[in-house]
Amino acid sequence: MNLELALRMCEAAVRQAVREGALISVAVVDAGGHLVAFQRMDGARISGPVLAPGKAHTAVAHHMPTADLAPLVLPGGELHGLAGDRYVCFGGGIPLGEPGDGRGVVGAVGVSGGTVGQDVACAEAAAALWEGA
Repeated sequence: MNLELALRMCEAAVRQAVREGALISVAVVDAGGHLVAFQRMDGARISGPVLAPGKAHTAVAHHMPTADLAPLVLPGGELHGLAGDRYVCFGGGIPLGEPGDGRGVVGAVGVSGGTVGQDVACAEAAAALWEGA
């Protein structure tokens, strides 16, 4: 993960948000969950600067999309009680794998501000740049 690519990923998420009609915040983190890049669209909700990095951190920490964690944290789920602090367990966070080996996670993108579907679409647009890099 590097700053140039992280910024391009943020821009890709924002372009998708414009297509979706959403106002988002987007964060890209490295393998340790540390913020590399962040953008907040004018007029985006005040929750985005907390939720977008939280989704990215959660995706990198668990090596899975946050949308896949959502059912696991519900009462009776394997991870019930996990949500809180830096863990955000609803759609919009996508881990980024190490190119070529398919095993390692080297970062993640998190998006917040639209509907869950819009957040996921924007995060997928950003992640597509990683996959193409």
